[in-house]
Amino acid sequence: MVNLTRIYTRTGDQGTTALGDFSRTRKTDPRLAAYADANEANAVLGVAITCGGLRTDVVETLTRVQNDLFDVGADLCNPLAPDPEYPPLRVKAAWVDELEADCDRYNDELDKLRSFILPGGTPGAAYLHHACTVVRRAERSTWAAIEAYGDQEAPEGSPRGTGGVNVLAATYLNRLSDLLFILARVANLGAGGDVLWQPGGGRELRDAPIP
Repeated sequence: MVNLTRIYTRTGDQGTTALGDFSRTRKTDPRLAAYADANEANAVLGVAITCGGLRTDVVETLTRVQNDLFDVGADLCNPLAPDPEYPPLRVKAAWVDELEADCDRYNDELDKLRSFILPGGTPGAAYLHHACTVVRRAERSTWAAIEAYGDQEAPEGSPRGTGGVNVLAATYLNRLSDLLFILARVANLGAGGDVLWQPGGGRELRDAPIP
């Protein structure tokens, strides 16, 4: 159980912060960017659930995802290490499988996509499109962290904070962005459907000479 007795600590006033293994790093560390972006995605999903008028089953799926995103953040803030005394939360392949099953199930409700679509339609669809873009940024940030620190455990005896980043966190975020795109389309079912992209903004039709 997490016990937060005080929110401010003043320990980060010099531009550093603690990782999950209690090592300290600069606040510009790419690992921080990765789990901050995951946290932002979680916040956008909270808005979608609260204000989006979404179906009950979609809300249940997104609530599970919100919990998962906290676990993704916990994973990203804990460098990979051999035999930790207190094993941290790690993203598991089964979670990715769950997202793929969700993608298939919800996508079965939709017509085939024959054009790019614009974010919009219902409030729920707009919020989910927003969440999708934030998750894609979180995935890019995670890959930047992997490029900086690798994806392997630190060797025995290495200082804390030197281990790599779990690639499954990036995989989870990739599949989640797919699911959120699909759910944004689901949110527009029965409300006019997708808002389709018009190449050139429809100008060719609008500017065509009148016969």
